[in-house]
Amino acid sequence: MKIVVEFSSPNVAKKFHVGHLRSTIIGNFIANLKEALGHQVTRINYLGDWGMQFGLLGTGFQLFGYEEKLQSLQHLFERLGIYFDEYSGESFYREKSQEVLKLLDSKGLLQKTIKGTAVVDLSGNGDPSSICTVMRSDGTSLYTTRDVAAAIDQMDKYNFDTMIYVTDKGQKKHFQQVFQMLKIMGYDWAERCQHVPFGVVQGMKTRRGDVTFLEDVLNEIRLRMLQNMASIKTTNELENPQETAERVGLAALIIQDFRGLLLSDYQFSWDRVFQSRGDTGVFLQYTHARLHSLEETLGCGYLNNLNTGCLQEPQSISILQHLLRFDEVLFRSSQDLQPRHIVSYLLTLSHLAAVAHKTLQIKDSPPDVAGARLHLFKAVRSVLAHGMKLLGIIPVYRM
Repeated sequence: MKIVVEFSSPNVAKKFHVGHLRSTIIGNFIANLKEALGHQVTRINYLGDWGMQFGLLGTGFQLFGYEEKLQSLQHLFERLGIYFDEYSGESFYREKSQEVLKLLDSKGLLQKTIKGTAVVDLSGNGDPSSICTVMRSDGTSLYTTRDVAAAIDQMDKYNFDTMIYVTDKGQKKHFQQVFQMLKIMGYDWAERCQHVPFGVVQGMKTRRGDVTFLEDVLNEIRLRMLQNMASIKTTNELENPQETAERVGLAALIIQDFRGLLLSDYQFSWDRVFQSRGDTGVFLQYTHARLHSLEETLGCGYLNNLNTGCLQEPQSISILQHLLRFDEVLFRSSQDLQPRHIVSYLLTLSHLAAVAHKTLQIKDSPPDVAGARLHLFKAVRSVLAHGMKLLGIIPVYRM
């Protein structure tokens, strides 16, 4: 299946705002998940209106400034480990939205008001709550018209089976109107368009006060994580503590965000993000790094032995049963596009691994038992890494 996911939607004229963080990490998760399930995914970043300030700069901006802005956006996506296949934006659809208006007019759907604006009755029966304004009195188009034009364009370009828009829940009505308008224009594929709404994050502050920019959050994460890691004695051996700190910190941020329903608003808390105990991203990364070091120190001696008959203990059995559920969890997540199923699965897996790590000795066991146990831990680490990558987390190997 061909799936288009549109997410992130920053405003090019402004610095990347923290409000886009949720759209970015959720859209990335959905795209990763659909890709992992074998679909062909196109990731689109729809850049917000360039507005008045760029209108004044005219073509000069397009010639010189745009590239530079895009690079700073791309740099932030790289720090988040996220990429896009295409950048599009409202400005690309100014002309195309005029075509949409002509088409609406030719179908007899466009009504002029006394004020000179043009509206469309989406209900078809004069229901006032279904009246949607599509053109200002000066003839310029509005968001809805432009989004309709963009959707038609994406369909022409990608011939998608599903189109997923990831934006905050405040835009729910807007997308209902866009899909409804496509439907009355005769595009039956409007049924295959879907809006994934999410709640807002409250209380994101850095030490310098209220935070508005994503860059500040990423820097703060790195700083706090470095301080946390400095208090642990093994950290000194890291080749790149800055990078590790950022990856662990991002894992903490993403897990806090993805634990509940996407639609819920949640109160952001630095303390909760960086708890080293409990169900956090730090715990997932720590488990992954610990299992990796187990493979590294003992792997060469025991990995040649694999006799699964040796895995008889209840701890081994519960891990094996849990590993077998991974596909089912991915399927559930792909049904409702909620990452929380994967999050709770990975946290449980990490808890099971922590218990097993204490009780299932490898070093002093007979070779076939040691080999079977090490393979079990290796399977846990690989599923943990795969699950984290789906959520947009880059696993760390040392911590």
